[in-house]
Amino acid sequence: MAAATEHRHPSAEGLHLLPPETALARLLDAQLASAVCLRAALPALTQAAALAAEVLGRGGRLGYAGAGSSGLMALADCLELAGTFGIPPSQTPMLFAGGAAALLHMTGGVEDDPALAGADLARAGLAAGDAVVCVSASGNTPYTLAVARGAQALGARVIGLANVPGSALPGLADVAVLLDTGSEVVAGSTRMAAGTAQKIALNLFSTLVGMRLGHVHDGYMVNVQADNAKLRDRAARMVAAISGSAPETARAALERTGGAVKPAVLIAAGADAARAAALLQTHAGHLAPALDALLKTGPKGPQPGRNDQ
Repeated sequence: MAAATEHRHPSAEGLHLLPPETALARLLDAQLASAVCLRAALPALTQAAALAAEVLGRGGRLGYAGAGSSGLMALADCLELAGTFGIPPSQTPMLFAGGAAALLHMTGGVEDDPALAGADLARAGLAAGDAVVCVSASGNTPYTLAVARGAQALGARVIGLANVPGSALPGLADVAVLLDTGSEVVAGSTRMAAGTAQKIALNLFSTLVGMRLGHVHDGYMVNVQADNAKLRDRAARMVAAISGSAPETARAALERTGGAVKPAVLIAAGADAARAAALLQTHAGHLAPALDALLKTGPKGPQPGRNDQ
């Protein structure tokens, strides 16, 4: 039986005969409708983010795996973890069917080759206690299923994200995220409704991972490394806003930290570099409790013989 993503969509009839803007409206409506399924997936996404944050928080690896359009969605999220949340790329290996060559010229055959999955798993270095996010619209992509099974054999846990109920991937995943987007207006073109839902789901997942790791503070990406002009300006605004300091104080603090936002916030709020580092270490890199402790105890910390009122 064909997967739901291969079925004919009610809006597909006569699509090729419609005026262009009318056709686009139908396609847009289907894209917007696909987002509705995210509501039911929120509990699973919450569980997935908790697992991923636990793995990354203790220095483990969080891999991403996929083929074709689903692989592109996985790749985009994987790459963003470094740029948005400062997570080292060495902790987030990407397993894409066909490798870099398939990104320049996508071919379908590689997604049917489980042997590629074994080689990519070995290269990624996943081990017991790690995790991998496996993305497959059909839930039955051989490459992606082979990655999932291979990872579990190594002792890693699997987060499976699929768009078809009853498919194989949700059944073997430790955490299953089902995005039941149904048929596509262009039958089988899962870069569309299925891909839109995948992208939203992965955006939510990775942002919650960043939040759980302490890399988001009041909506600011406080673990970003300011290594270009745009990011330096953004970092200075963040430091000034969070610390309540003047812009020039924020920029000076960032100079002292090499562009690292979290310690710069604490320095701009009055701590020296050593105190800022100690506070962040004490609070596992979470800025909010570190800043609270600084404001309560002062830049030098609790003093012997002092009785706070």
